[in-house]
Amino acid sequence: MKATSTVRRIDNLGRIVIPKEVRRTLRIRDGDPLEIFVAREGEVVLKKYSHIKELEDLAQEYAEALAAVLGHIALISDREKIVAVAGGPRKYFLQKRIGPPVIEAMEERRAFLLSWPDRKAGYRIFREEEGECRYSQLAIAPITSDSEPMGAVILVSGRPGVEFGELEVKSALTAASILAKQM
Repeated sequence: MKATSTVRRIDNLGRIVIPKEVRRTLRIRDGDPLEIFVAREGEVVLKKYSHIKELEDLAQEYAEALAAVLGHIALISDREKIVAVAGGPRKYFLQKRIGPPVIEAMEERRAFLLSWPDRKAGYRIFREEEGECRYSQLAIAPITSDSEPMGAVILVSGRPGVEFGELEVKSALTAASILAKQM
């Protein structure tokens, strides 16, 4: 993305309007928290704020614990992308943008258990995923703080013969609840 600038006036309440094109490009939605920094040369910098990013070390530890105990791939996301991975290839999962099932679970603020009988079909958990990387078993629990979705705990499996049940959902819900209490 090229560096661009626009001149905006501050209103009498101290508000600045961020143009729609910039919000769309940076995926800033209404109500998204932004951090305000003052740089060395008097620059004011706005940065998207992620509550989960602050808890990245704790999120990674929880993902590792879930993967070790359950034997499935454990992922933890903020509202946009995966921030912690265990039980699967870290390079493949980390920083990928979340897809429709995860977004839906966060928006509805409830846990989902999704099971697809055919391993080759399955569910997409990422937006930019290509055909073969789908998962037949998903357990998704939203991380909510003050009734606002902050992220999700996601358990996935594509192995034949594996079926998720209440154990995986309750495990994801427990991890999500503990992470939410840390915010």
